Amino acid sequence: MRKLTSISFIILAFVLGQCSSVPMSDRSQLALISNDKIFPMSFDQYDQVKKDSKIITGTDDARTVKRVGTRIQRAVEQYFNDQGQGDYLNDYQWEFNLIDEETVNAWCMPGGKVAFYTGIMPICQDELGVAVVMGHEIAHAIANHGRERISQQYAAQFGLSAVSILLTGGSSAPSIPTEIIMQGAGAATSLGILAFSRKHESEADKLGLFFMAMAGYNPQEAPKFWERMAAQSGGEAPPEFVSTHPSHDTRISDLKANMPKAMEYYRKSQ
Repeated sequence: MRKLTSISFIILAFVLGQCSSVPMSDRSQLALISNDKIFPMSFDQYDQVKKDSKIITGTDDARTVKRVGTRIQRAVEQYFNDQGQGDYLNDYQWEFNLIDEETVNAWCMPGGKVAFYTGIMPICQDELGVAVVMGHEIAHAIANHGRERISQQYAAQFGLSAVSILLTGGSSAPSIPTEIIMQGAGAATSLGILAFSRKHESEADKLGLFFMAMAGYNPQEAPKFWERMAAQSGGEAPPEFVSTHPSHDTRISDLKANMPKAMEYYRKSQ
């Protein structure tokens, strides 16, 4: 029992040491697994999703998704460069695709691979609406919510022994299953995946508001998008994109609370 307790404390010390801070938030998050291990698997899974799905190209909506994604990506990269943190994004490989599926959803794999479903486009309505969703999804990637979720799921599924092997560099640590990689993206339940937590969603709302503003998109449009999303639910189960808390009213209230800072970024972008 004493030996088990000692091992547990050692592992706990390792885990506490395997934390990082979320950019622009400074929230501490669990990071058991490095991005150089997660990103290649994430990119492979994204490629598989593309093979298994109908990717829309050549339409106005498809071009809008790519244009908005690229514009926000470049604005975020410029912001990090200006902060002397450009290396933070070195391993990201951004990609923005529209998938032909009526699910009201969008998601981003760890490392910057974004997917929009055609079902969310009518609620977006226009380029500004796409920017609201795109900023939110890019924020998930920048904040490494996928890595944090994967770390949590990895520890829960494999237990302390596997985490110990992983942290000490052992070769016998189990590989990360596909479902954990996909869960790290907060992807659609059609893929058997759970959504991000309330904490992650709220953080992505805030950072996403800032990111769209940096790219020159008026952040005051964000609450309007969520009002449309609330109307879409019609009092029934919410669309997949908002299937977890916070509630519509809370999201809108939080966005408005963060609007003064977002408007500072917006004015600087003009």
